[in-house]
Formats: sequence, C-alpha cells, structure tokens
Amino acid sequence: MKDFFKYITVGEEDKDWGIYLQVTGRASIPPHTIYPSAGHPTGYYFTWENGRVLQEFQINYISKGSGILENDFGKYQIKAGTIIITRPGVWHRYRPQQKTGWVENYIGLGGELASVFLDKSIFSANQSVIYCGIQEELIDTYFKIYEQIRKEKPGFQQVTSGLIIKLLGQVVAFTKQRNFSGKPIEKIIQEARLLMRENIENNFDLHQFAQSHHIAYSYLRKNFKKYTGISPHQYFLDLKLMRAKELILTSEKSIKEISHELGFESLHYFSRFFKKKLGLNPTDLRKPNALGSFK
Repeated sequence: MKDFFKYITVGEEDKDWGIYLQVTGRASIPPHTIYPSAGHPTGYYFTWENGRVLQEFQINYISKGSGILENDFGKYQIKAGTIIITRPGVWHRYRPQQKTGWVENYIGLGGELASVFLDKSIFSANQSVIYCGIQEELIDTYFKIYEQIRKEKPGFQQVTSGLIIKLLGQVVAFTKQRNFSGKPIEKIIQEARLLMRENIENNFDLHQFAQSHHIAYSYLRKNFKKYTGISPHQYFLDLKLMRAKELILTSEKSIKEISHELGFESLHYFSRFFKKKLGLNPTDLRKPNALGSFK
C-alpha cells in the first residue's frame, strides 16, 4: 500500500456517536531519513528537540523497523510489532533508528468512548507501548480503516468506529495470547474448559485436575483467570447458568429438577445465584415477555 495521510471532518452526529476518527495514515520511513519529514501532516509535525503534545489519542502500529519513544512516563525501545499509544495532553517524541527506518500505521481518535476503552487496565495511563508482534489481522484492520476513509461514504465514521474498537480488541487478544502461546499451561487450561463443559451437570474438581497434571492448584487458577478473565469456579458456574436458562426456556422440568440436575447444593442457592446474575428469579423466566426484563 502507498503512503498517505488524511484529516477527517467530524460532525456533531459523529461526536454524539462516542468515538470518531480525526486523522489516519501510513508512512514508510527509509533508513537514514530525516524524521519527521517536511511532509509530515500540518498540526502533527514536531521536532525531536521540542517533541509535541496532542489533544487526541493516537494508536501507532510499527509494522517494520525499529526506533525510540520518549514521553512523560519514560523512554522505550520500539521494535517491529509494537503499538505506540499516545494520550491527549502527554508530551512525547519518537523516531525510527537511522539504520532501519520504519513503517508506521496510525490513527488519531477522539470521543467519550475512546476514553472509556483506553482507560481499561491494559491501556492504563502510563502504558505507552504494547508489543503484539507482526500480526496480519492488525494490519488488515488498519487497511480497512484506510479504505473507509478514502471513500468517505455516508456513515463512514460510524463504520470506522467499529473497526477502531475491533483494533483495540485485537491488541488485547494478542497481548493475552502472547503470554500463553506455545506454553504447556495453555493446553491444560483448554482441557480444563472442555472438561467443565462435558461435566456441566456434575461437579468438576479443579484441585484434582491440577494434581493429575502435576501443577499447583494456585498456579492453574491464576493462569486460568488470566486466560479467560474469570476464575475457574465462576467460569464453571456461568456454564451451569447458561444451561439452566436453556432448560428453563426449552423444557417442562421444574426449577427444582433443573437445580438438582445441574448439581446446585439447594434450590434456594440456585435461585439466589440466578437472580444475582440475571436480575430475576428462575420462575420469572418462564413468564411472558420475561426476556425483556433482563438487566
């Protein structure tokens, strides 16, 4: 793809949507090239001596080469496969190494939802770089954004906002996968999840499972939560809850029978758990228009 950059006009409807694009582009910086070049977008140009402060978020994916980033939080070595996150009001400067140059893919965004997503733990305020590796899916998402911006058809900002959220989700996913990819613990976690599904109407002893795989229960529990986002116990209970909803809606079994079938210690515990998670009692789910009552 050829290099380009483009400013995007933002209307009130786009701002009301919650997340919108302000600028996007791709730049191939050859080795031994002055950076930023004189052709750097007006309003985004900076000198290494002074750096710059933006009034928007920027997500810059370095897909080739290497370089350096300095900002209010520290100094970082950048390699191919790194996401650089720039926040509004934060002084920063970056540049490629003279001997390597780099290829940068960038978007500048604003809106209330931009702040919501980029305030998540993985994008904490002082998290300036995230290494994802060279990921074709990331590059493809940037290219899809470029395609929308080049055409600027009606509603392109709304379509692009979905691609931005997809991009952020991909960054989270690749970061989590990097911590597990190729490691034995990933296979063990996948096996545990499968066994939970197969034993949804019984009990699943994670302590015994960990022992059979010669690993500590605490180690398995910790990594399971990192991998799935929730604890093994909660994961298993959520599977039971989904099965309970299915049985309530599709069978004529009593709530007591369903509770017993899924291994809950008592009908009272099942009903309390069900209401805490879904906001209504199990019996209420069978009432007309009950699905519209979910929180």
